[in-house]
Amino acid sequence: MSVQTASFADWLAAARPEVEVALAAALQRRSAAAAPPALREAMQRALLAGGKRLRPALSLLACEASGGVRGRALAGALAAEMIHAYSLVHDDLPCMDDDQLRRGLPTLHVIYGEALAVLAGDALQALAFETLAAQEDARLAREQAALLSAAAGAAGMVGGQVLDLQAEGARCRAGDVEAIHARKTAALLCAALQMGAAAAGVDPKPWEAFGGALGRLFQATDDLLDATASREQLGKNPRRDQALEKATLVAALGLDGTRRRAAELAEEAHKALLELPLRRHRQVLRDVPAFLLQRAP
Repeated sequence: MSVQTASFADWLAAARPEVEVALAAALQRRSAAAAPPALREAMQRALLAGGKRLRPALSLLACEASGGVRGRALAGALAAEMIHAYSLVHDDLPCMDDDQLRRGLPTLHVIYGEALAVLAGDALQALAFETLAAQEDARLAREQAALLSAAAGAAGMVGGQVLDLQAEGARCRAGDVEAIHARKTAALLCAALQMGAAAAGVDPKPWEAFGGALGRLFQATDDLLDATASREQLGKNPRRDQALEKATLVAALGLDGTRRRAAELAEEAHKALLELPLRRHRQVLRDVPAFLLQRAP
């Protein structure tokens, strides 16, 4: 059912319960249902232990905004969130960012050990593509799988993670940092929007500029949050980027410079939105950059 609202915060709040129910159901069928109990438990904790559900909400929104029926976008929305969840599990590993907390709870490797955490992430990645493949519309499944694999793979999120690790301890310019952000964060968020547009039967290509700007804005506010928020606000230990000498916008531009750049990215998203041939929900989409800006002080 369509959500009637002009606020993205309201849209997100209304979409979240639908997404939560569908994610839980996905873990009760197909390969996840046949997983060894310990693996299934770890997958459930990784996928269902909170989260904003930003990516699936954006996917559903892009579908309806393009004139489609949101039910056709649900598989792609869930797949995007499964990829996101797996990436967080792997990000937290000792060999990556070595985080002990996520959303105020112990990270997966702290609870289950490194090996099972790696395997739970692997299983969620596979489940994402299984979810896409189970759709009756084979053409849509193929198109969404191509979008998601490109965003999540070597040229997208995984490649961005490699660049992020390689940049630790190095002096990076803002442009270098945003090149990492474009792959590490923006690619998957953009793919979520594009999969929603594809579910509506329209060309997903025009969503690239809007999705790319939103993704880089999201990461800019993430950099600000890590530098300024408390442990309680973040749900994890703050100032980790500084401790690990990460390539961040805050390191490159300072706090005020990063705030200015975030505002520029919000304006970039607004301009890109004007080029989209939307059928509805333009005001909700216009509210997304402001919603992201409000995440950080």
